[in-house]
Amino acid sequence: MPERTLRLAVIVGSVRAGRFAPVVRKWLEGRLAEQDDFTVDLIDLADLVLPDSLDGSGDAELFCKRVAGADAFVVITPEYNHSFPGGLKTAIDTAHDEWIAKPVALVSYGGMAGGLRAAEQLRLVFAELQAVTMRETVSFHWAHQLFDEDGTLRDAEQANAAARSMLDQLRWWAVALRGAREGSVAA
Repeated sequence: MPERTLRLAVIVGSVRAGRFAPVVRKWLEGRLAEQDDFTVDLIDLADLVLPDSLDGSGDAELFCKRVAGADAFVVITPEYNHSFPGGLKTAIDTAHDEWIAKPVALVSYGGMAGGLRAAEQLRLVFAELQAVTMRETVSFHWAHQLFDEDGTLRDAEQANAAARSMLDQLRWWAVALRGAREGSVAA
């Protein structure tokens, strides 16, 4: 176990009524329960009010504090119209400096593409914010068909292996970047 526990923020990026995100979140929580070096802060965007402008209203300040307090992130995103949800973009844009030099892992879901187009676009957004996205991802193609009526992944072996690899990579980057942030001098 590392000297200090890593603070991992899991951001659930869908806010639509009837969304599938809670099923994917539940699966990810199972994988995180197998880890002993992450303290998880679940940030479900459906529970927050984030304004389209940074006028100090809603939950913007709270969201920024939670992003600032994290060492690493896992973003769960569906694919809507070949991209990621607008509510997720609003959330990402609400914070700025809080993302700098922090690693971001992506878990995507959708139809035929499994949310990979959303994940690829998120890589561009996070690069602009000087965050590091993980190469390893988890994507659920035809997600509704992969989970049973209780939300259990039917054939979990590959997805669980992909999650372990993604979380190992995220852990490495979180430790390295936390050390770099702590060692840097503010301008």
